[in-house]
Amino acid sequence: MAKKPVGCPVEKTLALIDGRWKVLAIYYLLQGTKRFNELRRLLPGITHRTLTRQLREMESAGLIARKVYPEVPPKVEYSLTPLGRSLEPVLMAMHAWGEAYPEKGGG
Repeated sequence: MAKKPVGCPVEKTLALIDGRWKVLAIYYLLQGTKRFNELRRLLPGITHRTLTRQLREMESAGLIARKVYPEVPPKVEYSLTPLGRSLEPVLMAMHAWGEAYPEKGGG
Protein backbone atom coordinates (compact mmCIF):
# COMPACT_ATOMS: atom_id res chain seq x y z
CA MET A 1 0.00 0.00 0.00
CA ALA A 2 1.55 3.29 -1.10
CA LYS A 3 1.65 6.21 1.27
CA LYS A 4 -0.39 9.23 0.32
CA PRO A 5 1.49 12.31 -0.87
CA VAL A 6 2.59 14.60 1.92
CA GLY A 7 1.26 18.16 2.05
CA CYS A 8 3.35 20.65 3.96
CA PRO A 9 7.06 20.44 4.87
CA VAL A 10 6.27 19.79 8.56
CA GLU A 11 4.08 16.85 7.57
CA LYS A 12 6.90 15.55 5.35
CA THR A 13 9.36 15.70 8.25
CA LEU A 14 6.92 13.99 10.60
CA ALA A 15 6.29 11.25 8.06
CA LEU A 16 10.01 10.39 8.13
CA ILE A 17 10.50 10.51 11.90
CA ASP A 18 7.04 9.56 13.14
CA GLY A 19 6.81 7.67 16.38
CA ARG A 20 8.63 7.82 19.65
CA TRP A 21 11.41 5.39 18.78
CA LYS A 22 12.70 6.85 15.51
CA VAL A 23 13.35 10.26 17.01
CA LEU A 24 15.12 8.73 20.00
CA ALA A 25 17.20 6.39 17.81
CA ILE A 26 18.29 9.34 15.67
CA TYR A 27 19.11 11.30 18.82
CA TYR A 28 21.42 8.53 20.05
CA LEU A 29 22.95 8.01 16.60
CA LEU A 30 23.90 11.69 16.58
CA GLN A 31 26.42 10.66 19.26
CA GLY A 32 28.00 8.11 16.93
CA THR A 33 27.69 4.71 15.33
CA LYS A 34 25.81 2.13 17.38
CA ARG A 35 25.24 -1.60 17.20
CA PHE A 36 21.73 -3.03 17.38
CA ASN A 37 21.96 -4.13 21.01
CA GLU A 38 23.44 -0.78 22.04
CA LEU A 39 20.35 0.91 20.62
CA ARG A 40 18.10 -1.58 22.42
CA ARG A 41 19.77 -0.76 25.73
CA LEU A 42 19.40 2.97 25.07
CA LEU A 43 15.70 2.54 24.23
CA PRO A 44 14.22 0.67 27.19
CA GLY A 45 10.79 -0.64 26.37
CA ILE A 46 11.31 -1.14 22.65
CA THR A 47 10.88 -4.66 21.34
CA HIS A 48 13.38 -6.37 19.07
CA ARG A 49 10.77 -6.48 16.30
CA THR A 50 9.86 -2.79 16.62
CA LEU A 51 13.48 -1.65 16.61
CA THR A 52 14.21 -3.80 13.56
CA ARG A 53 11.19 -2.34 11.73
CA GLN A 54 11.98 1.25 12.66
CA LEU A 55 15.64 0.89 11.62
CA ARG A 56 14.60 -0.63 8.29
CA GLU A 57 12.16 2.22 7.66
CA MET A 58 14.82 4.82 8.43
CA GLU A 59 17.33 3.01 6.23
CA SER A 60 14.79 2.89 3.41
CA ALA A 61 14.18 6.64 3.84
CA GLY A 62 17.92 7.30 3.60
CA LEU A 63 18.26 8.55 7.19
CA ILE A 64 20.58 5.80 8.45
CA ALA A 65 23.18 3.49 6.98
CA ARG A 66 23.49 -0.16 7.97
CA LYS A 67 26.88 -1.84 7.77
CA VAL A 68 27.13 -5.61 8.09
CA TYR A 69 30.51 -7.14 8.90
CA PRO A 70 31.19 -10.68 7.60
CA GLU A 71 31.68 -12.23 11.03
CA VAL A 72 30.12 -15.01 13.07
CA PRO A 73 28.03 -13.98 14.86
CA PRO A 74 27.14 -11.15 12.48
CA LYS A 75 28.15 -7.65 13.52
CA VAL A 76 25.83 -4.87 12.31
CA GLU A 77 26.38 -1.17 12.90
CA TYR A 78 24.03 1.74 12.31
CA SER A 79 25.03 5.32 11.63
CA LEU A 80 23.38 8.45 10.34
CA THR A 81 23.68 9.40 6.70
CA PRO A 82 24.20 13.07 5.82
CA LEU A 83 20.41 13.30 5.41
CA GLY A 84 19.86 11.82 8.86
CA ARG A 85 22.50 14.09 10.38
CA SER A 86 20.71 17.08 8.86
CA LEU A 87 17.95 16.44 11.42
CA GLU A 88 20.32 17.42 14.24
CA PRO A 89 19.07 21.02 14.56
CA VAL A 90 15.48 19.77 14.67
CA LEU A 91 16.23 17.28 17.46
CA MET A 92 18.41 19.74 19.37
CA ALA A 93 15.57 22.28 19.23
CA MET A 94 13.20 19.61 20.57
CA HIS A 95 15.73 18.80 23.31
CA ALA A 96 16.09 22.46 24.30
CA TRP A 97 12.33 22.97 24.30
CA GLY A 98 11.84 19.84 26.43
CA GLU A 99 14.34 21.11 28.98
CA ALA A 100 12.81 24.59 29.10
CA TYR A 101 9.12 23.67 29.09
CA PRO A 102 8.80 22.55 32.75
CA GLU A 103 10.52 25.76 33.85
CA LYS A 104 7.76 27.74 32.17
CA GLY A 105 5.18 26.42 34.62
CA GLY A 106 3.36 24.18 32.14
CA GLY A 107 2.23 20.68 32.81
